[in-house]
Amino acid sequence: MDLNQALQDAVGKVTEWMEALVLNIPEIISAVVIIVVFSLLARTVRNVVQRLVDRATDHGPVKSLLGKAAYLAVWALGVFLALGVLELDQAVTSLLAGLGILGLALGFAFQDIAENFIAGILMTVRRPFTDGDLIETNGFFGRVEDIDLRATQLRTPQGQLVRIPNGSVYGNALTNYTDSTKRRMDLACGVSYGDDLEKAKTVALDAMQQIAHRDTSRDPEFFYEEFGGSSINFKVRVWLEDAEQKTFLAARSDAVMKLKSAFDDNDIGIPFPIMTLDFSEAGTRRLDDTLEFLKDQQEAAPARS
Repeated sequence: MDLNQALQDAVGKVTEWMEALVLNIPEIISAVVIIVVFSLLARTVRNVVQRLVDRATDHGPVKSLLGKAAYLAVWALGVFLALGVLELDQAVTSLLAGLGILGLALGFAFQDIAENFIAGILMTVRRPFTDGDLIETNGFFGRVEDIDLRATQLRTPQGQLVRIPNGSVYGNALTNYTDSTKRRMDLACGVSYGDDLEKAKTVALDAMQQIAHRDTSRDPEFFYEEFGGSSINFKVRVWLEDAEQKTFLAARSDAVMKLKSAFDDNDIGIPFPIMTLDFSEAGTRRLDDTLEFLKDQQEAAPARS
């Protein structure tokens, strides 16, 4: 008897559902039409977005990502409208609330990843540098090998491959040496306090005129900077013919050799660090005490042996 009652209840429920389905056929058809139309519209929007992004950047992952995001946004709008036609407003509200809470939780959990991701998109669009550029950022110097949505890869002059998060690259100072066709080399040195400063300046500038890879359209510059502990320090500046790292290193090496040779030929000294010894009464007393202590140690050594 209980089984028959259960079957009757089940049949009754199914009948009610079928009747409700028949009554809601117009709304269901409308919802299906809305989803189909918005699916077609989403594809159109995706293609338009990808074409627009393609004009701004040739980075494939960014173009694909933004195209998919536009597609999902339009398609989701169609789904919400279809649910509204079916009078499932409560379901739509609950779904939106759930997505909001989920998005907030994911935002806190993946904050760094999201930051790098967004920075990667912005760098791809704005293009502060491209593959092959020679850059310096976050304390690293090297040539750009790849820019993806999370990190920028640099190959350093020593051969190491460095991956720097895009958030750090985008948010910190960056120097692009390839963006300029010229590069300046600064060389610091010093001369003795007893040397003729005007003569040292003339000799140094003449030597810098002879270095390799110098930009002949700009004259070298010379500046005295400070009174050091053992020398009067100066800096010479020379512009080079290109910004390549190999050129910079070769020019700096040649500048060091030519400056040293020119100073030697003109009897200009590059001082060693100077140590001042205290031979005042107090200093002599401490020295005598130290010598006496060492003498006592030497005399006591044979006795112990």
